[in-house]
Amino acid sequence: MNNPRSRRSLTLRDVSEASGVSEMTVSRVLRNRGDVSAATREKVLTAAKTLGYVPNKIAGGLASQRVNLIAVVIPSLSNLVFPDVLGGVSAELDDTGLQPVVGVTNYSPAREEMVLYDMLSWRPSGVILAGLEHSKASRAMLANSGIPVIEIMDTDGEAVDTIVGISHIRAGREMAERLLAAGYRRIGFVGTHMPEDHRARKRMEGFEQGLAAAGVQLAGREYYQGGSSLLKGRELTERILTRAPDLDFLYYSNDMIGAGGLLHCLDKGYDIPNRLGLAGFNGVDLLDGLPMRLATTDARRVEIGRRAARLVAGKETPPEGRVIQLAPTFMPGDTIR
Repeated sequence: MNNPRSRRSLTLRDVSEASGVSEMTVSRVLRNRGDVSAATREKVLTAAKTLGYVPNKIAGGLASQRVNLIAVVIPSLSNLVFPDVLGGVSAELDDTGLQPVVGVTNYSPAREEMVLYDMLSWRPSGVILAGLEHSKASRAMLANSGIPVIEIMDTDGEAVDTIVGISHIRAGREMAERLLAAGYRRIGFVGTHMPEDHRARKRMEGFEQGLAAAGVQLAGREYYQGGSSLLKGRELTERILTRAPDLDFLYYSNDMIGAGGLLHCLDKGYDIPNRLGLAGFNGVDLLDGLPMRLATTDARRVEIGRRAARLVAGKETPPEGRVIQLAPTFMPGDTIR
């Protein structure tokens, strides 16, 4: 792993040497000022991106300092998961003088690059960002930022600096083991088809690994794109059960669509959990208001936010190996027999 704190911040001189032009020309290009040829401009921009150089927007005598901001980069504000993470971050930073500033990527690597570039140009005191999968340019910016970089939510991959999260492969595998132990065998999956939702993909991988270890394969799948909603959960559940009425268990990629699926099944008179079992993922508060408690996995999101904030604020020292792995917690509810 690279540790950004062990490296000096990049300077105009680094870009100058990499591009083969003067520091003054580099400065003109990066400030979008002056008469610079297209070829030279492209050479400078390519060198800066490859190195991970981000211009400093703090003017004058403050140029060498950091501001009391923590960049928090998440994929979505509409997802019920991330407000809990942000709450944990904010609560832990409350007495530190540091303030979280949020950027949203919409699960887009290109947008993540833009958000990181803009945030790092204001020289925050640290970065907390969701996930481990980033573009080459984003990883270069983070690795050369010279500040604490805490990647959260996921531990199944390579870190830039320090990781706080759960193993989604483990979470999926353990759910498979739970429902198999309860006697379910005709199992369907309802979940996101977003190619950039890497954590959902890893849970699915772990889930199928757990089934395969017992000689069981998925008997049905139903995918969707875009955001999650109760209505979408109802519609997807009706669709998969119409196509495969003999399914005896449905595993949902998150609690929102799982809750919609549960409401659909109750409306249709399914005997839950005996005829049909259901489970989701995340353990969100929404489940407290349902007629039955949906089985799920607590992804430890508030604690992840708190631990990340403690690390970035210097309240806690990163462990050897720089990975803080929390255990996903199974919550049986009323929908698994």
